[in-house]
Amino acid sequence: MSRPSAPDSLLRREIGRVGVATIAMNGVIGSGIFALPAVGIAQAGYFSPWLFLLCGVLILSVALTLARTASFFETTGGPIVYTSHAFGRFIGFQTGLLIYISRVAAIAASANLIVSYAAPIWSPLSSGLPRMIAIAGYITLATILNAIGVRAGMAALYLISILKLAPLLLLILVGFPAVEWGLVTSANVLPPEAIGRTMLVLLYAFIGFEFSLINAGETRDAHSAIPRTLVTTVLAIAVCYALIQLVAVSVGPDLGGSNAPLIELARRLMGPTGALALGLGVVFSIGGGSLTSLLTAPRLTYALSRDGTLPGWFGTVNVRTRVPVNSILFCGVLSIAMAVGQQFVWLATLSTFVRLLTYALCIVSLPIIQRTLPAEPGQFKLPGRLAIPAVALLLILWLLSQSTMENFAIAGCVVVAGSVGYWLCTRKRGVAATSFESTEIPRRGERTIDKGR
Repeated sequence: MSRPSAPDSLLRREIGRVGVATIAMNGVIGSGIFALPAVGIAQAGYFSPWLFLLCGVLILSVALTLARTASFFETTGGPIVYTSHAFGRFIGFQTGLLIYISRVAAIAASANLIVSYAAPIWSPLSSGLPRMIAIAGYITLATILNAIGVRAGMAALYLISILKLAPLLLLILVGFPAVEWGLVTSANVLPPEAIGRTMLVLLYAFIGFEFSLINAGETRDAHSAIPRTLVTTVLAIAVCYALIQLVAVSVGPDLGGSNAPLIELARRLMGPTGALALGLGVVFSIGGGSLTSLLTAPRLTYALSRDGTLPGWFGTVNVRTRVPVNSILFCGVLSIAMAVGQQFVWLATLSTFVRLLTYALCIVSLPIIQRTLPAEPGQFKLPGRLAIPAVALLLILWLLSQSTMENFAIAGCVVVAGSVGYWLCTRKRGVAATSFESTEIPRRGERTIDKGR
């Protein structure tokens, strides 16, 4: 074991464009799309496909903004790097902490859900000690896969990606001829308040694309590969979700109260075999989301340690596997603790709300980054300059205004606890909490490792 002597110098750049797309896709397509079509049908009926499209527009505007921001950096941490450069170490630390909490909450939520899906097969998994053991065992296995190395974690993601996408694409293909275009195009528009409340719930199915930004220090040609691949992947997912909802509301307009709407939809379209295929797709989707979270979340604590705002223990990199092993193990243990102590809905709500806050912080960082860092030929650019980021920020603020005070209180507690930890750590390590420039984290043209690795 050894600490990196230079930022990201011991991490291997083993993730290519396909890997970036796989991480982003698995970050987004998880448990949400298998449950939320029912919520859309219950709250919006035949208007629900339009709400999925609106969510897609929002997420695409955020993805475009973050893609532009990512084109200035090649360093592990993603949003931490952006907000630190724009506003200093303290804001960067709080951004990283909020994202980390949202990721751990998502891992814990996924573990709860996957064990719940397994409970009908073996009833003791529904509660008590067997359920706790199953949750802990699942997270432990995912943690070990990521601790072995980036290649092992990515290999598992590639396999899971195929197994999770195939049933969804088959559902669209078989159900598309049954789409009720007339009912969808003539659906009654919901009031703005109802649209906001419903979108805030549906958005859980869309978040997670920023995973691919966090592993920039392990991505080949990160400043070029990440932005374009990220936008393409998010656009494809948004279209896929809208098509799924079109099929769902057309074939199953009565599924608003279903706990497993797509499984019932597959049963109606393809019989028991189709239902089984979708059931397996649920398992693989949740598994892929968990593996992606455990691949990316530990890089946040690694990045914060690298920047001097967390203890050096989190920055320890295994000499053989070149992964931040301590951060990976800590993430696994914390995820287990949260998973056995909370339920899916609470964890999912926390993850979504906190993620919107960090998206907003990243968006307001972009103008400062563009003003303080030089542009380079071939860099990803946004049409209309800051028009798209402005739209994204307004939409996020509008959605946040639909949240409850409990959500704000939880986020406030995280910020307060993080502030105390930040002060203790920086005081002990003698790190000045002023400018991100003092971290000497390389940007484009200032790489510290061999890209050919």
